[in-house]
Amino acid sequence: MASSADVHVRICEQEIIKYDLEIKALVQDVSECTGPQSKLTDFNSQVEEKFCNLRQRIQDLEQMGKEQDKESDKLTLLNKAEGHRKQMLSNQTAWRKANLACKLSTDKLEKEDLFNSEDISFSVRLIRKMTKESLAQTSSGITQVQQSEETMSTLATSSRTVQETNEEFKALTGTIQLGRKLIIKYNRRELTDKLLIFLALALFLATVLYILKKRLFPFF
Repeated sequence: MASSADVHVRICEQEIIKYDLEIKALVQDVSECTGPQSKLTDFNSQVEEKFCNLRQRIQDLEQMGKEQDKESDKLTLLNKAEGHRKQMLSNQTAWRKANLACKLSTDKLEKEDLFNSEDISFSVRLIRKMTKESLAQTSSGITQVQQSEETMSTLATSSRTVQETNEEFKALTGTIQLGRKLIIKYNRRELTDKLLIFLALALFLATVLYILKKRLFPFF
Protein backbone atom coordinates (compact mmCIF):
# COMPACT_ATOMS: atom_id res chain seq x y z
CA MET A 1 0.00 0.00 0.00
CA ALA A 2 1.46 3.37 -0.94
CA SER A 3 2.30 5.88 1.78
CA SER A 4 -0.13 8.58 0.51
CA ALA A 5 -2.90 6.01 0.35
CA ASP A 6 -2.19 5.01 3.93
CA VAL A 7 -2.59 8.64 5.01
CA HIS A 8 -5.94 8.98 3.28
CA VAL A 9 -7.13 5.72 4.83
CA ARG A 10 -6.07 6.81 8.32
CA ILE A 11 -7.74 10.20 7.90
CA CYS A 12 -10.92 8.56 6.62
CA GLU A 13 -11.00 6.09 9.53
CA GLN A 14 -10.36 8.89 12.06
CA GLU A 15 -13.27 10.90 10.63
CA ILE A 16 -15.51 7.80 10.72
CA ILE A 17 -14.64 7.27 14.40
CA LYS A 18 -15.19 10.99 15.11
CA TYR A 19 -18.65 10.98 13.47
CA ASP A 20 -19.54 7.77 15.26
CA LEU A 21 -18.71 9.26 18.67
CA GLU A 22 -20.55 12.50 17.86
CA ILE A 23 -23.62 10.53 16.78
CA LYS A 24 -23.57 8.48 20.00
CA ALA A 25 -23.38 11.70 22.07
CA LEU A 26 -26.26 13.31 20.14
CA VAL A 27 -28.38 10.15 20.44
CA GLN A 28 -27.88 10.33 24.21
CA ASP A 29 -29.00 13.98 24.14
CA VAL A 30 -32.11 12.97 22.20
CA SER A 31 -33.03 10.23 24.68
CA GLU A 32 -32.66 12.67 27.61
CA CYS A 33 -34.45 15.54 25.89
CA THR A 34 -37.68 16.62 27.63
CA GLY A 35 -38.50 19.47 25.32
CA PRO A 36 -39.24 21.85 23.97
CA GLN A 37 -39.90 20.40 20.52
CA SER A 38 -37.54 22.90 18.88
CA LYS A 39 -34.65 21.53 20.93
CA LEU A 40 -35.42 17.94 19.90
CA THR A 41 -35.72 19.03 16.29
CA ASP A 42 -32.29 20.66 16.51
CA PHE A 43 -30.72 17.48 17.96
CA ASN A 44 -32.25 15.32 15.23
CA SER A 45 -31.05 17.70 12.53
CA GLN A 46 -27.50 17.41 13.84
CA VAL A 47 -27.78 13.61 13.99
CA GLU A 48 -28.97 13.47 10.38
CA GLU A 49 -26.08 15.65 9.30
CA LYS A 50 -23.57 13.45 11.15
CA PHE A 51 -25.08 10.27 9.64
CA CYS A 52 -24.82 11.79 6.16
CA ASN A 53 -21.13 12.59 6.69
CA LEU A 54 -20.48 9.18 8.26
CA ARG A 55 -22.17 7.34 5.40
CA GLN A 56 -20.09 9.28 2.90
CA ARG A 57 -16.81 8.50 4.69
CA ILE A 58 -17.71 4.79 4.94
CA GLN A 59 -18.34 4.79 1.19
CA ASP A 60 -14.99 6.53 0.71
CA LEU A 61 -13.26 3.86 2.82
CA GLU A 62 -15.02 1.13 0.86
CA GLN A 63 -13.96 2.71 -2.42
CA MET A 64 -10.37 2.98 -1.25
CA GLY A 65 -10.48 -0.71 -0.31
CA LYS A 66 -11.65 -1.66 -3.78
CA GLU A 67 -8.76 0.30 -5.27
CA GLN A 68 -6.08 -1.59 -3.34
CA ASP A 69 -3.62 -3.72 -5.32
CA LYS A 70 -3.19 -6.39 -2.72
CA GLU A 71 -6.15 -8.62 -2.12
CA SER A 72 -5.38 -8.74 1.60
CA ASP A 73 -5.39 -4.95 1.90
CA LYS A 74 -8.56 -4.83 -0.14
CA LEU A 75 -10.33 -7.32 2.11
CA THR A 76 -9.06 -5.56 5.22
CA LEU A 77 -10.50 -2.18 4.21
CA LEU A 78 -13.74 -3.69 2.91
CA ASN A 79 -14.21 -5.53 6.21
CA LYS A 80 -13.52 -2.32 8.12
CA ALA A 81 -16.05 -0.46 5.95
CA GLU A 82 -18.61 -3.20 6.58
CA GLY A 83 -17.95 -3.05 10.32
CA HIS A 84 -18.41 0.74 10.33
CA ARG A 85 -21.62 0.33 8.30
CA LYS A 86 -23.01 -2.16 10.85
CA GLN A 87 -22.07 0.24 13.65
CA MET A 88 -23.84 3.02 11.77
CA LEU A 89 -26.99 0.86 11.49
CA SER A 90 -26.75 0.15 15.22
CA ASN A 91 -26.52 3.89 15.88
CA GLN A 92 -29.60 4.46 13.69
CA THR A 93 -31.52 1.89 15.74
CA ALA A 94 -30.39 3.59 18.96
CA TRP A 95 -31.45 6.94 17.47
CA ARG A 96 -34.98 5.65 16.76
CA LYS A 97 -35.23 4.25 20.30
CA ALA A 98 -33.98 7.56 21.71
CA ASN A 99 -36.69 9.44 19.83
CA LEU A 100 -39.30 6.99 21.11
CA ALA A 101 -38.04 7.39 24.69
CA CYS A 102 -38.09 11.15 24.27
CA LYS A 103 -41.65 11.03 22.96
CA LEU A 104 -42.80 8.85 25.87
CA SER A 105 -41.10 11.15 28.36
CA THR A 106 -42.57 14.24 26.70
CA ASP A 107 -46.06 12.70 26.62
CA LYS A 108 -45.78 11.85 30.31
CA LEU A 109 -44.75 15.39 31.18
CA GLU A 110 -47.55 16.79 29.02
CA LYS A 111 -50.08 14.57 30.80
CA GLU A 112 -48.75 15.68 34.17
CA ASP A 113 -48.92 19.31 33.06
CA LEU A 114 -52.43 18.67 31.76
CA PHE A 115 -53.52 17.15 35.06
CA ASN A 116 -51.92 20.02 36.95
CA SER A 117 -53.54 22.54 34.66
CA GLU A 118 -56.88 20.75 35.06
CA ASP A 119 -56.47 20.85 38.84
CA ILE A 120 -55.62 24.52 38.65
CA SER A 121 -58.49 25.10 36.24
CA PHE A 122 -60.86 23.24 38.56
CA SER A 123 -59.63 25.28 41.51
CA VAL A 124 -60.08 28.48 39.53
CA ARG A 125 -63.59 27.44 38.46
CA LEU A 126 -64.43 26.51 42.06
CA ILE A 127 -63.13 29.84 43.34
CA ARG A 128 -65.06 31.68 40.63
CA LYS A 129 -68.21 29.72 41.50
CA MET A 130 -67.79 30.43 45.21
CA THR A 131 -67.09 34.09 44.42
CA LYS A 132 -70.21 34.31 42.24
CA GLU A 133 -72.33 32.63 44.94
CA SER A 134 -70.86 34.93 47.58
CA LEU A 135 -71.54 37.96 45.41
CA ALA A 136 -75.08 36.72 44.76
CA GLN A 137 -75.68 36.25 48.48
CA THR A 138 -74.16 39.63 49.23
CA SER A 139 -76.25 41.22 46.51
CA SER A 140 -79.37 39.51 47.87
CA GLY A 141 -78.53 40.70 51.37
CA ILE A 142 -77.96 44.24 50.12
CA THR A 143 -81.26 44.08 48.25
CA GLN A 144 -83.07 42.89 51.37
CA VAL A 145 -81.46 45.62 53.43
CA GLN A 146 -82.43 48.19 50.80
CA GLN A 147 -85.98 46.84 50.75
CA SER A 148 -86.10 46.98 54.56
CA GLU A 149 -84.78 50.52 54.50
CA GLU A 150 -87.38 51.48 51.89
CA THR A 151 -90.12 49.80 53.94
CA MET A 152 -89.02 51.60 57.10
CA SER A 153 -88.78 54.83 55.15
CA THR A 154 -92.30 54.26 53.79
CA LEU A 155 -93.63 53.47 57.27
CA ALA A 156 -91.91 56.52 58.68
CA THR A 157 -93.35 58.66 55.89
CA SER A 158 -96.80 57.16 56.43
CA SER A 159 -96.53 57.69 60.19
CA ARG A 160 -95.41 61.26 59.66
CA THR A 161 -98.28 61.81 57.24
CA VAL A 162 -100.77 60.37 59.73
CA GLN A 163 -99.30 62.53 62.47
CA GLU A 164 -99.47 65.63 60.30
CA THR A 165 -103.05 64.78 59.32
CA ASN A 166 -103.91 64.27 62.99
CA GLU A 167 -102.38 67.63 63.84
CA GLU A 168 -104.34 69.22 60.99
CA PHE A 169 -107.52 67.63 62.33
CA LYS A 170 -106.72 68.98 65.80
CA ALA A 171 -106.10 72.44 64.35
CA LEU A 172 -109.32 72.25 62.35
CA THR A 173 -111.24 71.08 65.42
CA GLY A 174 -109.81 73.99 67.40
CA THR A 175 -110.81 76.37 64.61
CA ILE A 176 -114.35 74.94 64.56
CA GLN A 177 -114.64 75.21 68.35
CA LEU A 178 -113.35 78.80 68.23
CA GLY A 179 -115.87 79.63 65.50
CA ARG A 180 -118.65 78.06 67.52
CA LYS A 181 -117.65 80.11 70.56
CA LEU A 182 -117.53 83.25 68.46
CA ILE A 183 -120.97 82.51 67.00
CA ILE A 184 -122.42 81.91 70.46
CA LYS A 185 -120.78 85.04 71.75
CA TYR A 186 -122.02 86.96 68.72
CA ASN A 187 -125.56 85.68 69.25
CA ARG A 188 -125.44 86.64 72.91
CA ARG A 189 -124.07 90.06 72.11
CA GLU A 190 -126.74 90.59 69.45
CA LEU A 191 -129.45 89.75 71.97
CA THR A 192 -127.89 92.10 74.49
CA ASP A 193 -127.66 94.85 71.91
CA LYS A 194 -131.31 94.37 71.00
CA LEU A 195 -132.32 94.55 74.65
CA LEU A 196 -130.26 97.68 75.23
CA ILE A 197 -131.74 99.30 72.13
CA PHE A 198 -135.21 98.39 73.34
CA LEU A 199 -134.54 99.84 76.82
CA ALA A 200 -133.00 102.96 75.35
CA LEU A 201 -135.96 103.41 73.04
CA ALA A 202 -138.38 102.88 75.94
CA LEU A 203 -136.48 105.38 78.05
CA PHE A 204 -136.46 107.83 75.18
CA LEU A 205 -140.20 107.46 74.68
CA ALA A 206 -140.82 107.81 78.39
CA THR A 207 -138.74 111.00 78.44
CA VAL A 208 -140.60 112.43 75.46
CA LEU A 209 -143.96 111.61 77.03
CA TYR A 210 -142.88 113.19 80.30
CA ILE A 211 -141.80 116.41 78.57
CA LEU A 212 -144.99 116.60 76.58
CA LYS A 213 -147.02 116.01 79.69
CA LYS A 214 -145.28 118.85 81.53
CA ARG A 215 -145.80 121.24 78.72
CA LEU A 216 -149.31 120.28 77.87
CA PHE A 217 -150.55 119.67 81.35
CA PRO A 218 -148.43 121.83 83.64
CA PHE A 219 -150.80 121.56 86.51
CA PHE A 220 -150.99 117.80 86.65
